[in-house]
Amino acid sequence: MIGDTLLIALYAAIGAAVAGLAGAAALLLLRNRSVALSLAVVAAVTVTAMLAGTILVSWAMLLSEHDLWVVTMVCAMAAVASLAVSLLLGRSVVKGSRALAEATRALGDDGRFTPPTTAPTAELAELSRQLAATSAKLTASREREQALESSRRELVAWISHDLRTPLAGLRAMTEALEDGMVDDPRVYHTRIRTEVERMSDMVSDLFELSRIQAGVLALTPTRLSVYDLVGDALAGADALAREHGVRLVGDAVEKVPIEVDGREMSRVLANLLVNAIRRTPADGTVAVSARREADRVVLAVTDGCGGIPPEDLPRVFDTGWRGTDARTPPAGAGLGLAIVRGIVEAHRGRAAVCNVPGGCRFEVHLPAAP
Repeated sequence: MIGDTLLIALYAAIGAAVAGLAGAAALLLLRNRSVALSLAVVAAVTVTAMLAGTILVSWAMLLSEHDLWVVTMVCAMAAVASLAVSLLLGRSVVKGSRALAEATRALGDDGRFTPPTTAPTAELAELSRQLAATSAKLTASREREQALESSRRELVAWISHDLRTPLAGLRAMTEALEDGMVDDPRVYHTRIRTEVERMSDMVSDLFELSRIQAGVLALTPTRLSVYDLVGDALAGADALAREHGVRLVGDAVEKVPIEVDGREMSRVLANLLVNAIRRTPADGTVAVSARREADRVVLAVTDGCGGIPPEDLPRVFDTGWRGTDARTPPAGAGLGLAIVRGIVEAHRGRAAVCNVPGGCRFEVHLPAAP
């Protein structure tokens, strides 16, 4: 009994092996053809393996011709059903693949991807979802690139305008000095020096912004207290605040440790304070606060500018944004807040702005030191 079982298994294995090798060779020859043919080959291999094993076993067991004919007919009917189902499945997969290919071709042409309504297999459905997600990311990337290009064009126009005016003034003053038409040359010397310093600051901001956008801003983090950082920034902005008649308040500053580049973060606070002082009317108040929230340190500068239009809030930190003419200081080039965001993001933080009663509040969120 055991010997017969082993013999049957041996003959069945031989038949299946022969059919499998023939099927593998057929799949190799059809590797660049439609998946429908490959599915048909797989179905044919399955039925052929069963039929070959059955015929070999029947021959070995000396079955009657009638029994062998019955078994052959059963296998033939199974083959017809298997081939029909495999062809239907293959046509469905091919149709879904062509629809997905057409949608992908549209993604390459105009950047828009509309996924097919149905997918014959889970793999094609997952591929369609991934392509839709990729299309959304590409669309967002193109929008950011267009916005950045627009801001760069505006920045070039504004910088050109801001440089043209002082250069024309410098040229007029130097010509007047050369012609001896000035009663007190020291006045012109002072004006020339002021304009040169303003343009020098503008060029410095451009250089800093270019380093930030190129990702080559070198940081040297050190552990320091927010209280000392804010104190130094308030001391540096005190003269400008007195000139504009603005009060500086820094009572709500906690002594929280952070690890930042002191020089760069001082520039962040200086830019925020200068921005707030210039936009706050005389007898107004600019308040600085610092607190710890979980694993973050939040620095806030609140001014009395009257608020920012809601439609402008998302663009405040864009390169070249300067708001309305009434909110634009004479020396502004629209780079200060862009530099603030770049430095803060280089410290793995984020910058935000919101309106408050009577003004707006700029917040800098930084990781707290352990």
